[in-house]
Amino acid sequence: MGYTASGVKSALWLSLLHGFLFLIADSGTESPQDHTTMDISSRHFRAEFLQEWQGSPDAPYFDPSTPRNITGLVGHPVRLLCRVKNLQNRTVSWVRHRDIHLLTVGRYTYTSDQRFEAQHKPRSEEWALRIRSPQRRDSGQYECQISTTPPIGHAVFLNIVEPETIISSGPELFLQAGSTINLTCTVRHTPEPPSSITWTHGEQVINFDSARGGISLVTEKGLKSTSRLLVQRATGSDAGVYTCGPNNAPPAATRVHVLSGEHPAAMQQGCAKSKLDITTSILCCLITLYILRKPTISNLQFGT
Repeated sequence: MGYTASGVKSALWLSLLHGFLFLIADSGTESPQDHTTMDISSRHFRAEFLQEWQGSPDAPYFDPSTPRNITGLVGHPVRLLCRVKNLQNRTVSWVRHRDIHLLTVGRYTYTSDQRFEAQHKPRSEEWALRIRSPQRRDSGQYECQISTTPPIGHAVFLNIVEPETIISSGPELFLQAGSTINLTCTVRHTPEPPSSITWTHGEQVINFDSARGGISLVTEKGLKSTSRLLVQRATGSDAGVYTCGPNNAPPAATRVHVLSGEHPAAMQQGCAKSKLDITTSILCCLITLYILRKPTISNLQFGT
């Protein structure tokens, strides 16, 4: 029985080898006409189905002048745009890269998120994706695609920002009595320049014509608005929290410490009580050590 099984296996192998050799021999006997037919079919397939648009003068393409970086504001509609030349019978779609989500096809919206909308005017080269009430999570890359084979795309990066207010001195400012308190507030990413920027000291609104005197305010409005507060000849009563409050952005605050004869203890107390980041804490401690080592310097400045 063992010999019979071995013989059957050998016969099967020989049969398979014979069939393989037959196929090779048969493929070598094709007529020139067969080769010509296959060549024509191959070229036809590439031209018709693979759409070799790269070398064609009437192939669709994107207008390279279309912006690739768009900045929008939270809650304010934003519009991503692509311009397509020689579109012919192709279709334009918008895809979100974050989750490879198809958002629009032609003039139709293909997402359940009603904030997204396809926009196109008949006979126009512009194909837009409009986002109503965008949020920070909508930031990222989007792609306008033409339905060639393979598809070609125009990438657009969207950055959604929120209005912000920053005081350049950071959360804490230390200065010696008699110095000038110099605070600069910057407001950016607002839909329009703020109509007003108010400074407060504690709960009291600062007015440059107040009875204290020595106070000046300089405000410049634009895409990035700034307001500069100067309080001359600072005293202990000028210490405390200063807040910059634009009317169309969140406020920002900083705590001012006016140091007198017992300034090392005051600084140590400020370092302990304030919520500082690591960098500010280290700076605070270094200044304290410096003062402790050189107590005789009377004109030491910690602010301008």
